[in-house]
Amino acid sequence: MKDVLESTSRGLYCVPGDFYIDPCLPVNRAVVTHAHSDHARWGCKRYLAAKPCEQLLRMRMSPDAEFRFLPYGETITIGGVQISFYPAGHILGSAQIRLEYQGLVILITGDYKLGYDSTCDSWQPMRCHHMISESTFGLPIYRWPSQQVVFESINQWWRDCREQGKCCVLYGYAIGKSQRLLAGLDPTIGTIYCHGAVQKGNEAYRRTGIHLPETTYVGSVTGKHDWKGAMVVAVPSVHGTPWLKKFGRYSTAMASGWMAVRGARRRRSVDRGYVLSDHVDWPSLMTAIHECNPETVWLTHGFTATVARYLVEQGRDARVLDLLGRDLGEEDKDEEESSDEDFIDEPIGQGNESPEIEATTS
Repeated sequence: MKDVLESTSRGLYCVPGDFYIDPCLPVNRAVVTHAHSDHARWGCKRYLAAKPCEQLLRMRMSPDAEFRFLPYGETITIGGVQISFYPAGHILGSAQIRLEYQGLVILITGDYKLGYDSTCDSWQPMRCHHMISESTFGLPIYRWPSQQVVFESINQWWRDCREQGKCCVLYGYAIGKSQRLLAGLDPTIGTIYCHGAVQKGNEAYRRTGIHLPETTYVGSVTGKHDWKGAMVVAVPSVHGTPWLKKFGRYSTAMASGWMAVRGARRRRSVDRGYVLSDHVDWPSLMTAIHECNPETVWLTHGFTATVARYLVEQGRDARVLDLLGRDLGEEDKDEEESSDEDFIDEPIGQGNESPEIEATTS
């Protein structure tokens, strides 16, 4: 794999194709797995992504950039490297990137999850020689409950709050998680409102043809308003800020894979924690590796050493790939961050380095 991909200070670099995959700094040519800001960086000259990612990527990147979008399964060749995208199941337009060069097939999963999600295409297994997989939740303690059960619990919390005369404030990342939550809400319970950053994401999803329940932008509500019984979907960064005071009596909840750990719920200081992640849990990670059946698994992001050690014990060739410049912190950490303008809900507007391999066997 070293002759094809190298980890550099700008990100994962394809040597024969002269492009970067999910670069962490602006580059000339970026091939991106999805539109989250820790994978699609502002400032690149050219972007290549899956066609369903178009609305989100154009919304987030500079209009001066050049874009090219490929339907899932279609192939383009750059520098002798065949590039194609396949559904990753993470968010709308998320893709696994399949590279083929001189008979060698490499699969870069990006962020992914298994199972059905009405807001994006489902993950597909791809046979390959090398598989680069995230392991954000790569510990056996992370096992996701049924999505249906989670949504039923959220809707029951909403009903209970309505009866108590409270407003519900449900936190989810602006792009992906919030739209998945909206798709699982029962709009017959009450009116659904959204933070400005979430509403922008909603518009991009709807332009792509994804059905979401009717939502109202919080910032469009003026004067005195009765928020009792309403559901407000907002970004996590507004928690504990003055922005919440407008809702009167309210109850808060967070939807994240980290809510599987009680300590994480306490640190968030929310009233409810719902376990809902757009990443693979431990069983799904093992299933994905088994179905793709690579000769070598390279682990990135999260509990890499733990997963690699387990796979080696199971007889697989598994290694840790250090992606330089990637923050190994919280799930989609960048999606939590909002500006001061987001807090007050402003109106909705419209290079080659010397590559150096940083991979080690664990």
